[in-house]
Amino acid sequence: MNTPLAPSIARGDETYRGIVDQYRPDLAFYESTYRDLHRNPELSQQEKRTSSIATDHLKAIGYCVYERIGGYGLVGVLKNGHGPTVLLRADMDALPVRENTGLDYASKKKMIESNGTEVPVMHACGHDVHVSCLMGAAKLLHGAKSKWRGTLICLFQPAEELVSGAQAMVDDGLYSKFGIPKPDIVLGQHVFCIYKAGTVALSPGPVMAAVDALKIRVFGKGGHGSMPSICIDPIVTASHIVVRLQTIVSRELQPGKVGVITCGKFQAGTASNIIPNYADLELTIRSYDTTVQKQLLDAIKRIVRAECNASKSPQDPVIENSAHAPATVNSVDQTGLLKTSFADYFADNASAMEPLPGSEDFSVLARAINVPSIFWILGGCDPVKWDEAKRSGKIGEIPINHSSDFAPAIEPTLRTGVDALAVAALTFLG
Repeated sequence: MNTPLAPSIARGDETYRGIVDQYRPDLAFYESTYRDLHRNPELSQQEKRTSSIATDHLKAIGYCVYERIGGYGLVGVLKNGHGPTVLLRADMDALPVRENTGLDYASKKKMIESNGTEVPVMHACGHDVHVSCLMGAAKLLHGAKSKWRGTLICLFQPAEELVSGAQAMVDDGLYSKFGIPKPDIVLGQHVFCIYKAGTVALSPGPVMAAVDALKIRVFGKGGHGSMPSICIDPIVTASHIVVRLQTIVSRELQPGKVGVITCGKFQAGTASNIIPNYADLELTIRSYDTTVQKQLLDAIKRIVRAECNASKSPQDPVIENSAHAPATVNSVDQTGLLKTSFADYFADNASAMEPLPGSEDFSVLARAINVPSIFWILGGCDPVKWDEAKRSGKIGEIPINHSSDFAPAIEPTLRTGVDALAVAALTFLG
């Protein structure tokens, strides 16, 4: 730790509003950057172009830039005298989704996944918003150097969608090999269209769930589809597993505890008249505390093995934990400080954040060095559409993250995101 963190809601006679309004850059450039990034998304671990855009911008405005950390991750460092060190984070990767928004800057891009499959690619989770906002905040805070002291770190992370990019950066020596200062606090935001554009939402404690991803292979005895009696059908076995897994949350988890188990991929066979030798399942598991997480994982493994045994599978199933990220838990004391700053700056456009079942690897960047972190929601839905959806009781019909129709309003989303990052950084810098 470099310097104890303390709030700085006003600096002399200047408020955050005065500082941000004075030094906020012309957002036309960042709106154009957003459209470009949206039109040209890149899959996880392939964020070369996005990384170069952020790198060039940081270098041009005077940051010391460190590249190719944990893949295409990059860090910009701005040292400005003695004081706390604050890290602002944005993620860069897109998803294998075919865009259906009809926007004039919609993605038509295709890329090759790591398994060799060509897929459509879309920024269906708003990481193009995150990159554009952090670029804008980096410019604002550089211009406002006379108003703060300390060190600012702007981190652009790869592979969040694989929940592996943060750990990859840490493992590649983020805090040990490059001479990058260790932050006193890690800050980040995520755009969601279930919140109105122009708003932010923040709460202490757990705000996003832990995630575990399991790959499961169950085995059978293949043969002709007309002779199932002399085969062992792994599709039937896997089907029983999928159904039985639904009873874990409803029948084993204590009421009041939160858990989610979803089978998002079920793949087996090559033809209608062939019983295959195996079937593959891929699961996502969400939880907010480690006790529930262990209970869910233990139950899944028990059920998979029991169903395979009941089906007389010729060999034990293969169960691989292919991804993990801890729950995102906002540090209580520091979140209280930032809530005060946001309430002063955004007034009625700042609200409490309801915990989300989605997951992030953001907190890995703080847990790795045992420092506090804060993660908040940036509203993205067009205000007119959101108000109408609320009046008609159709908030649930707004296209959400990972949808092919996901389309955050450019403004006031970008302006709010730039301002929120700047206010958060100023809250904890000296």
